[in-house]
Parts: sequence; structure tokens; C-alpha cells
Amino acid sequence: MNLSFPILKNYTYLNTANSGLLSTNLAAWRNKHDEAFMAGGSIFRMENLPLIDELRNNISRIFGSKPENTFLVQNFSVGFNTLLSGLDKNHRFLLLEEEYPSVSYPVISMGFDYHIINIDENLEYNIIKAIDVFKPTIFAFSMVQYISGLRMDDDFIQKLKSTYPNLLLIGDGTQFLGTVDFNFEKSGLDALLGSGYKWLLGGYGNGYVFLSDQMKAAIYMKNKLAALPAAPFLKGKDHLSMCFEPGHLDSLNFGTLNESLNYLDAIGFDWIEKTNQTRCDKARLELSSRGLIPDWMLNRKYQSTIMSLPLEQKTVDKLAAAKILCSPRGTGTRISFHFYNTEEDLDKLLKVLDQS
Repeated sequence: MNLSFPILKNYTYLNTANSGLLSTNLAAWRNKHDEAFMAGGSIFRMENLPLIDELRNNISRIFGSKPENTFLVQNFSVGFNTLLSGLDKNHRFLLLEEEYPSVSYPVISMGFDYHIINIDENLEYNIIKAIDVFKPTIFAFSMVQYISGLRMDDDFIQKLKSTYPNLLLIGDGTQFLGTVDFNFEKSGLDALLGSGYKWLLGGYGNGYVFLSDQMKAAIYMKNKLAALPAAPFLKGKDHLSMCFEPGHLDSLNFGTLNESLNYLDAIGFDWIEKTNQTRCDKARLELSSRGLIPDWMLNRKYQSTIMSLPLEQKTVDKLAAAKILCSPRGTGTRISFHFYNTEEDLDKLLKVLDQS
């Protein structure tokens, strides 16, 4: 694994929640891409346009979204802001406390009515109560909370959708997609949006939007009444792709995501999920025994690959001195494990923590 990700030779990398790694094979592909662009100019660009549809079909197939309901965006924030801009302003949102700013800020700043739900051991009860009292039309949330690592319950999402079929469910998948074997059409979600630079190891400047038919019908209603442009180079674009994919899409950034998806798909997302869960389950037990993870988080059925530890600054400094990469988030220190992490990585972390 170190041969594919050279940084693993020099660091204990527990920081995929901050940035995924770029492999040597991807770096070589990117160099080849730019050399061909340099040599071919517009010829290269025209020859590489099919790559965009290849990625769309690839990511749709792997994660169970309809290709016609899948859009490619530069990152989560671009996709989410575009989605919000297409909604009627009378929608009422549920949000979670300490939510990722790119989820909460656009909702609030665009003037939507909203209600914030507390995150604690009664999270699912809090959500149901808020739905019954506040009567929201949309619930927007991160599939995995970026600070605490709390993962939304898959079964609960499906139950929400079946119980409240008119409630639109929007998930931020940036800290989620790439960690598990996932099927969008079966998830109960109406939208999943995310960036590809974390767990999908796709580098920066690429992201995705998956929409349900229900969500697709609910946005940009006025735009759908206008005639589409007749320019030949826009042939095949519909009203929503004109909104989510205006202008050019970069073959380097989206090609990088496509190459990474091919790599991860060859490994197998089922294997990645099992490997991640085995490593993270052991890490949680070890950290819980040291009083670093609350019991209610430990007892949740669905767990993420992210953990937040309440560490003193001197311990954080020791982690840095031991070349263990992690991130300060909220009031804690965030660690995260991906499939390229090993038992030795966990052992090294625990050794430093025990010394403190």
C-alpha cells in the first residue's frame, strides 16, 4: 500500500476526513493527461469529451443512481447551493446542530425557515418530534457529522421516507461516500451531494449530485418552462444539467475522480466497508476504554470512519511529534481511518495516547 501512497512511508495518516490521498498511479495519469493536452490543445479536448459521460455512467452504476438524475459539480457547496436556488422559498428546513457550515449557512442565508435539532443519544426521537411540531418540508443533514463522526442511521432514513413520503431528504455524502457499499435508489434519500477529494480519493475540483425523481420534479420549475438553447454544442443537455453543469467540465479533475473510482471499484466497496468497519470498531473499543468516546456513540448501530477525541494540547503536540496526522475540529481532535490504514497505525496512536 505504501507504494501506491508514498506519504504512508513517512506519516501515520489518520486524516482522510481532511483530505484523501493521491496515489502514484493517479499522479502518473494526471501527468499523461496534461502532456496530451499540451500537445493537442482543442483536438485533445474534443477527443476527451466522452470522459465526462463515462464518469457519469460510472458513478451512477457504482452507487445506484440513475444516470439522467446524476450531475457532476465542482464540489458539494456548488451542488448544494445550486439545488437550493431551484427550490421554492416557502420550503421549511430541519438542520442538525454543529452541522457542516456548507450545509447550514446557505439554508439560513437564503432566507429559508429552519429549525435546528439537538444531537445526543435521543437523536432519532428528536428528529421525529421536530417533524411533528415544526412540519418541515425538507430535512438536510450530513450523512456523517464532520466533527463528531456521528453517522446517520440507514434504517432510520428509510423509515423517515416511508413515514413522511412528502418530506424531502437531502444528504451531504462528502464524509460518507467511499467508506461503504452504497445504493442511492434504495437509501430513501431524495438527494445525495458530495465532493470527491476525501474518501473517494479523487483529488480536488470534482463532486456529484444524485437526485430522486421526486426531487428532480420539485426543483427549477420555472426554468423548465423556458425553451432550451439551440446551440449545437449544447445538444443533449436538459434544463437541470443547464443549472448544475453550466459551462465546461474539467477533464483533468473529473477524469481523476473517474480513475479513482475505477481503482476503488476494482478493490471492491464491500471489502472497503468491511475493512474500515473492522479497523474502526477496534479503535472505538480501545478509545472508549480510555474514556475518549461516550457510550451512546459507541452503541449506535451504524458507525462512521471518523472519531473525535477530547485531547489536551500537550497530547496533540505529542501526536504531531510522532508524525500522526489528524485535525482539530470543534472542541476535539478528529481522527479517521480508511482502508489503507493498518493495525500498526492504531497501535502507534494508542501508544502516544497512553504515554499522555
